[in-house]
Amino acid sequence: MAQFTYSRLSHLLRASGNNLSVSRTGTEVKPGPACHVQFTRCQRSVDSKALQERQKQQMAKGLPKQKPVAGVKQIIVVASGKGGVGKSTTAVNLALGLLANDPLKTVGLLDADVYGPSIPKLMNLKGNPELSDNNLMIPLVNYGVPCMSMGFLVDESAPIVWRGLMVMSAIERLLRQVDWGSLDYLVVDMPPGTGDVQLSISQNVPVAGAVIVSTPQDIALLDARRGAEMFKKVHVPVLGLVQNMSVFQCPNCNHQTHIFGSDGARQLADALGVKLLGDVPLHVNIRETSDRGTPVVVSSPDSPEAEAYRKVASAVVQRLQEVDT
Repeated sequence: MAQFTYSRLSHLLRASGNNLSVSRTGTEVKPGPACHVQFTRCQRSVDSKALQERQKQQMAKGLPKQKPVAGVKQIIVVASGKGGVGKSTTAVNLALGLLANDPLKTVGLLDADVYGPSIPKLMNLKGNPELSDNNLMIPLVNYGVPCMSMGFLVDESAPIVWRGLMVMSAIERLLRQVDWGSLDYLVVDMPPGTGDVQLSISQNVPVAGAVIVSTPQDIALLDARRGAEMFKKVHVPVLGLVQNMSVFQCPNCNHQTHIFGSDGARQLADALGVKLLGDVPLHVNIRETSDRGTPVVVSSPDSPEAEAYRKVASAVVQRLQEVDT
């Protein structure tokens, strides 16, 4: 069976970019000093009118039409305004929590962070995805969750040096050129910030809801607010906030310390009029299991940390039901 590699994807993206270029043809004019000036003025006038007409057409079209991803019932995006708040770890354990709460459900995981993919490490997956008979990429699977990531197509230390248009094309392929099968939920680990990827996914696929991850720290909450406001502007329901690293409990004396502040995400949720989906503690078990590629929900299912993620997953499902009604 053929494999889908980084070089093949790059070739396809560059080819599709070339196909988007517009070629102009016009009446052949023999060069001459007098007619050249006249032709240039005429061409500028035609170009200006053509540009205005194209702008009118684009404005009339409005936002791109959303197309569902084949086989996927609901898409949940996990986002944060700032990096380093535990968004990817939350996305992975949310997906596994959804599956743990209801094993009859099917859950997939998409790593939309093209420049800094984390899903391969967190889910302990390596290798290039194979191609199906329909020329679709077959997701890599672990813990019962099919996964797709740019990290499967490049070496672990290789940088992705792409401009925005290539990134957008890559995201489109990672979404639609994948044989997802039949999924109840597709959890999308978004890159940090409020840039092109967030806007592209929000406008091109029907997103059931967004989960915003933040620590209680003021500087993280500022960007979390921006992320929530962005989703509201593009009419994506904000399911709620997850307060990550909410409290540190000493493993020796059980004393609790709020390293990043206390209840900051809860206060932001109240201010935004959204729900606080849950608190996840700052615990060495979460870090160690994540680094090993054995997420805490599956490796330590009876731990308080795993229970925290399962509660977040339950709250997400409840919010999805409320949004649908």
